[in-house]
Amino acid sequence: MATFLILGGTGKVGRRLGTRLSSLGHTARIASRSSGDVRFDWRDPATYADAVRDVEGIFIVGPGSATDWSPLLRDLLAEAARAGVRRVVLLSARGVEFLPDGVVARAERALTESGVPWTILRPTHFAQNFSEAMFVPEQGRIHAPVGAARHPFVDVRDLADAAARVLVDDAWAGEVIEVSGPRALGFDEAAAVLAGARGEAVEYVAEDRDTHERRLLASGTPGTYVTWRMAMLDGIAAGRDAYLSDGVERVLGRPATTFEQWAQEEVAAQR
Repeated sequence: MATFLILGGTGKVGRRLGTRLSSLGHTARIASRSSGDVRFDWRDPATYADAVRDVEGIFIVGPGSATDWSPLLRDLLAEAARAGVRRVVLLSARGVEFLPDGVVARAERALTESGVPWTILRPTHFAQNFSEAMFVPEQGRIHAPVGAARHPFVDVRDLADAAARVLVDDAWAGEVIEVSGPRALGFDEAAAVLAGARGEAVEYVAEDRDTHERRLLASGTPGTYVTWRMAMLDGIAAGRDAYLSDGVERVLGRPATTFEQWAQEEVAAQR
């Protein structure tokens, strides 16, 4: 059994990945600035060597899309190469091409140019974004500037299972794997499913694009992140991100979890 370093191990994907690796008999080393198994701080390169020492592979969730962190990633990957790390898996995003010189695209380039064996996971927006992040209803309303467009939201549990598989198996080295749910839903459909699972009214409000952007900036959201987020939402609104990806089936050999199944198993269960 092997040890794997998880950067972002307390987030939506990382904590589920840690649980999955442990269930397979591996050791998940959770990195954090203040807690976890090993101290790691993107802004403190002195923490890199201890974090990557004696690990088989690394799962990387970046420090956010507010700034260009590719120089830091290059330094980390150089340290990983010196330590003999055999695999690095980067959590990217499907739709990265909508902002080809954005911070996520730059991180991908840093990885592929590093010389360390790599795999990139590009998921769609998470189903869990409706329960833990950007699409959580506010006073029963989900606001998004995507009109009637559709999107195949992926269950983070599927993503974590796929990440575990590509971390422990070097057969996926050098691949970019796109991951989505099995069906594209409109945001109004997602709201209806969420309402049923929560047992309360939820509606989707198709917000004007400029209004959405101004609201993000007024709340103190960093401009670079707003640019990234709006590019992704623009891709959905234009219908360019409605297609299905077969990453779950290819990596795990089973169908992806439906949005309805996720809602019943996580949202309804929590209620």
